[in-house]
Amino acid sequence: MIAETVCSAVAAAGLGIAAVTAFRRRFLTATRIAAYALVPLGLVMTGVVEWAADTAFSPVAWAGFGVLGGAWLLFAATRAVERRRGREGRAVATAGPHDPVAPQASAPSLGPASRPAPQTRTKPQAAPRADAADDFSDIEAILKKHGI
Repeated sequence: MIAETVCSAVAAAGLGIAAVTAFRRRFLTATRIAAYALVPLGLVMTGVVEWAADTAFSPVAWAGFGVLGGAWLLFAATRAVERRRGREGRAVATAGPHDPVAPQASAPSLGPASRPAPQTRTKPQAAPRADAADDFSDIEAILKKHGI
């Protein structure tokens, strides 16, 4: 009963503030204030406030919230364990005897990279990268892993 009275008073005060704001020719702001002021009145009229008051003072409702919290904790715990097992499973699979990269794949199959013949150019040419051979070894290892 007190909650309904407070909500009605808040709605009346809000509508009064909206009227003063509209008198000052700030119609958009006045409309927004009126909308906010009508929310508590609507909650009282629909019975939500009474339901919330009954729920707040009901031990059965609080026990229900406790059960819901416990269920949420169980879901979170199983998800955390599932993630941890997923990481450990991947770590065991990669560290196992089945190495995904073949030992022969570390050296390129075409032999050492040969330098192109020097050309006469006016602009200086960039030096070739030293790790150019390593780029293809990674690709070759992936292809061998998949049997290609």
